[in-house]
Amino acid sequence: MAEKARDYKQEYRDYHGKPEQINERAQRNAARTDMGLKVGDPREVDHKRPISQGGTNSKQNLRAVSQDTNRHKGASSKK
Repeated sequence: MAEKARDYKQEYRDYHGKPEQINERAQRNAARTDMGLKVGDPREVDHKRPISQGGTNSKQNLRAVSQDTNRHKGASSKK
């Protein structure tokens, strides 16, 4: 018996439509706006002290960095 093909578009909508995903996306967008990053700017907002280690979304804890820098840093922290 053949399996039904997966509906990837529906799976995407179901996942990204969850309230927690919408909230996280809104927080990322707000952080980009606070840092003055415009649409199309390749830089990302980096948390100096990661949220997972007690950091906040305050302007003092944010900085604009390249994607490579942000990916390399991961959740490590220099206290």
